[in-house]
Order: sequence, then C-alpha cells, then structure tokens
Amino acid sequence: MVNKKMNIMELIQTDEGIADILMDAGMHCLGCVMAHTEDLEQACAVHGIDADALIAKINAYLDAKK
Repeated sequence: MVNKKMNIMELIQTDEGIADILMDAGMHCLGCVMAHTEDLEQACAVHGIDADALIAKINAYLDAKK
C-alpha cells in the first residue's frame, strides 16, 4: 500500500506500473528532478490533480495484482 507522502520515485520503485497511472493522470514529469524530492501530494497540487483519488487508484491497482 502506498500513500501520498511518498515521492514519485518511491512510488515507481514500488511497482513500475504506477508510472502508467501517473502519466494517465497527467503527471508527465516522471523524469523531472522534483520527482526525487516532491511527495505525491505536492506534485498533485502543482498539476491540479486530486491526490486522494490518485492514491486510491494506485492502491486499487496494487491490490488487484495480489
């Protein structure tokens, strides 16, 4: 299970498929230097994305893989 306080790189290291979910949500900055320092909640605020909804989608994806 992941949370919105994890940075982008931590999320992708958890499961590479999360990158596709982030890209589909409009977060195309996966290679950005900020991906190493910003947490998901901060990145979502910058991009106008609902962090809670995105984290729920990511966790549903991870649950489905179990």
